[in-house]
Amino acid sequence: MKTYLSYGSAMAGAGFVLTLALYILGFHSDPSKLTAAQWIQSCLGLGISVTCIVLGTKARRAQVPATDEFGYGSALGAGVMISLFSALLALVTTFLYFGVINPNFVEVMLRAQAATLEAQGRSADQIEQIQKISGTFMKLPMQMVFGFFGSLLFGTIISLISAAFLKRNPDELPPATA
Repeated sequence: MKTYLSYGSAMAGAGFVLTLALYILGFHSDPSKLTAAQWIQSCLGLGISVTCIVLGTKARRAQVPATDEFGYGSALGAGVMISLFSALLALVTTFLYFGVINPNFVEVMLRAQAATLEAQGRSADQIEQIQKISGTFMKLPMQMVFGFFGSLLFGTIISLISAAFLKRNPDELPPATA
């Protein structure tokens, strides 16, 4: 359990540091920079997730005695548990960021969306309707719910892939002694 919590904390913490860096650099205060911020956060966030899940799964595998099996299911379970702890801790960091540190971020996202819709040639009425619906889904509780399930989903997908490489094959087990 300690391994899962350690690597899940590292994953959530690194993601939060990345978000804070983007905020400090002004990517989260200017609608024209928001697309770049999303690309940066997606790419680096994926790297953080893969790194933490792989290292955490390897650490968990190292804790299991060499005589015991650590198959695909065990490797998958380790990755999913790391993702779960990360997603739970991300609830706190999401609340801190959207509720305390940058409460105007939703407004920046809505302005960026309006600019995109205008560029597509949408009418003012259409933009207003879309913004009304989007504003509902961008409120803090919804951000926390989507963030939790999104983190868990992508962590599970990464775990499904990494488990295939991180399982301990039966031929790696030491021979049984009689």
